[in-house]
Amino acid sequence: MTRKPNVFQKRLHRILMLRPITAFAASRVQHIDQAILKLTRGKFTISEILGWNIIQLTTKGARTNQPRTMPLVGVFDDEKIALIASSFGREYNPGWYYNLKAHPDCEVQLNGRSGTYIAHEAAGEEYQRYWQMAVSWYEGYDRYKQCAAHRHIPVMVLEPKT
Repeated sequence: MTRKPNVFQKRLHRILMLRPITAFAASRVQHIDQAILKLTRGKFTISEILGWNIIQLTTKGARTNQPRTMPLVGVFDDEKIALIASSFGREYNPGWYYNLKAHPDCEVQLNGRSGTYIAHEAAGEEYQRYWQMAVSWYEGYDRYKQCAAHRHIPVMVLEPKT
């Protein structure tokens, strides 16, 4: 079940979009969410307070072939899930992006349920559609795009594997 951020959460988003806050949070939020997920047995994250829909994505490492699990913000479109590889506007794409490019099969956990998905990189109209959906949930993505003007911010789309 997904929901859009409320007015309070959108105000928190504006604070998070401030450059010093983003710089501080970029390398810490994932680790904090992982710790809270572990403590709450996969039920809660800090990011959910912000109105973001958090999934736990398990990929296979691009070089190591070892399983990697991380909490990520998911943009939901019926059964599909879009992941924005913004990396908070930093210089490089996040590791999970390269993992999905090398090994598109992945597992997603959400609300105590898990499923197997296959990933592909969005392009053209599909990219624009998911990008606009993401920005409607969190305006910070547009700021990240400005910070990362030297690179294209990929959007990965996960579809349930049949």
